[in-house]
Amino acid sequence: MVVKVETSEPGLYGLGCGTFTQRYLPVRSAVLDYLRPLLVGRDIARIEELWRLMMFNSYWRNGPVLNNAVSGVDMALWDLKGKLAKMPLYDLWGGKCREAAAVYQHADGETLEELSDHVQQQLDQGMRHVRIRFGGSAAGTRASGETGGLAYGGPSDSPARRPDGALEGAYFDPRHYTLSTLKALQHVRERFGDQIELLHDVHERLTPIDAIGFAKDCEEFKLFFLEDALSPEDGAWFEKMRSATTTPIAVGELFNHPNEWMPLIENRWIDFIRMHVSQMGGLTPARKVTATAESFGIRTAWHGPGDVSPVGHAANLHLNLTAPNFGIQELQPFTGPTPEVFPGCPEYRDGYFYPNTKPGIGVDLNEALAEKYPCDPSVIQWTQARLPDGTLVKP
Repeated sequence: MVVKVETSEPGLYGLGCGTFTQRYLPVRSAVLDYLRPLLVGRDIARIEELWRLMMFNSYWRNGPVLNNAVSGVDMALWDLKGKLAKMPLYDLWGGKCREAAAVYQHADGETLEELSDHVQQQLDQGMRHVRIRFGGSAAGTRASGETGGLAYGGPSDSPARRPDGALEGAYFDPRHYTLSTLKALQHVRERFGDQIELLHDVHERLTPIDAIGFAKDCEEFKLFFLEDALSPEDGAWFEKMRSATTTPIAVGELFNHPNEWMPLIENRWIDFIRMHVSQMGGLTPARKVTATAESFGIRTAWHGPGDVSPVGHAANLHLNLTAPNFGIQELQPFTGPTPEVFPGCPEYRDGYFYPNTKPGIGVDLNEALAEKYPCDPSVIQWTQARLPDGTLVKP
């Protein structure tokens, strides 16, 4: 979801990203019905003041709906500040530490051969960091046995049997997932050697003790990082994971509240912090986390899935260009009509993401063209993840 903040100066506006795909309508309502009447007429230059006002005004705070709404406005205010200063955000924030941001992209497959082909395609395009996902889009199966676009993690040929009358869902076999993923990592490492960096996302599916064991088993493959091995609810286990394995740990995609990430940073229990910037409240808190993480030797790797708008990806890029402790950026190629709907998208070349030199965030929105691509109002299915016996698990 893109938020547009207009000013009293004709033609001067800012754009921000507040994408919460699974519940975008409440975010829209929070922006239009609550934040808009709260903010109209106030000074756009006072970003810190306005961020605190938006966060505190509702009394209840630090939830995903409010945080995404606040983020949309917050990013738009930073976009405006850059435009008024006639500077890209990376210059407004002190200048670039690097000319471009190294990126990683996903490679998946239902077979080892298909996975290898996808990795080779990434290498041919200049990619040097690849996130491995064995099972591809059919990473789970419904009760009916159908596959495609379902659960994350592991191929769909699990030997586990389901009970009669099993409910619909994206079925996930933890043991089959861990064994098959280790096999896939071994295959890719043997096939391509050390010429690429490998990453993997557990997606918080495993129990804490199984996640720790899996992280230790991954050590021989020298991962760049292992992502979301533990869920936000299992934060107390990070200390045990840190003491048990040398596999670099990245986490933060589901975090909303500072108390979820601060202990991990302060105790150096992780190696990469990777919140969803709109989920944490926007660029204002993201810049603070970046500076804090730098002091503890932790690098940034902001969450950048395909449902984040180009405005959000460009905002991540500005953070990454100015952070001394930048680690990696998640790449989602801008294909089809996206570059026309969002003029000014960052450009991918040979393993790197490059910004443009336009002031502010640098990405615009063709509203007339965007109207041709309405949001899908259907309730998503992939989050209905189940164990082989039908038990719902965190997606």
